[in-house]
Amino acid sequence: MHRSGPVRVLIVDDSAVMRQLLSSLLSDDPEIEVVGTAGDPHIARERIKALNPDVVTLDVEMPHMDGLTFLSKLRGKEGPPASIPALITSTESGEHDFAAARAAGANFYLVKPIDRETLLEFAAMLCGVPQ
Repeated sequence: MHRSGPVRVLIVDDSAVMRQLLSSLLSDDPEIEVVGTAGDPHIARERIKALNPDVVTLDVEMPHMDGLTFLSKLRGKEGPPASIPALITSTESGEHDFAAARAAGANFYLVKPIDRETLLEFAAMLCGVPQ
């Protein structure tokens, strides 16, 4: 399907620094629009409904509910939230972590700490996400 306009991204991470870093670097790409951020899954749920993003980034470790559980709950629903592509971010890089993210419904998995080059690769992936 052809997309008109930039990819709309919601960033979900409990770290304000990481939310700002991801927002700043992704916003540098004219094909990406960061439509919002959320510090935990409860806020993210409301922002997904309100902002209707094309893609959601989710940190694995967050307060109240981890990103994998949140994604599993999203994927268990019918309608648009279930179909939104999701990228999991984590400090863990093992095969088990990647497999757990895929099992929860993640489309992509990105290991922190994130440098500019890694984020540029991530931005390129987001621009190629099927809509």
